[in-house]
Amino acid sequence: MSNYRKPRHDTPEGRLLSQYMRIARKHRCVLEKRLNSTGVYRSQHRVLMCIHDHPNISQKELARMNDVTSATIAVTLKKLEKGGYISRTVDERDNRFNQITVTEKGQQVVKDSRRIFSEVEKAMFSGFTKEEFTAMGGYFDRIMENLVRLELGEGAAIPIESEDISH
Repeated sequence: MSNYRKPRHDTPEGRLLSQYMRIARKHRCVLEKRLNSTGVYRSQHRVLMCIHDHPNISQKELARMNDVTSATIAVTLKKLEKGGYISRTVDERDNRFNQITVTEKGQQVVKDSRRIFSEVEKAMFSGFTKEEFTAMGGYFDRIMENLVRLELGEGAAIPIESEDISH
């Protein structure tokens, strides 16, 4: 018995996963190229959008919502503030906290970014029917459910033999 394992891309699951990852990388590259014109780096966009959508959010809550450490948020906020995209003022009720707001310059970046996101999404899904969107959404939901079960240690739903795509 050999210890040889087929490369991931030699299985139907591996090929789909590889294709999905290539799509995600290409999507990121396309967005980065288009978002460069805003002057804000990709990782900063997410934080800027979050601040815009949640005015006066705390740094701690911002870190939680973006799934990063408070130190990472502090560095990002410093860069956004230095670039003139946000302003921080000490909270009048509690001087341990800063109120973070998006400046006029930041508002323009949010507006431009949303337009870019929308254009890329429309182009990315051009030619798909409503039925194809519904089917794809169902597939992604099922994949997410399987991953959540794995994360919780419950294991994923195992396809019955007739549905097993590896045969």
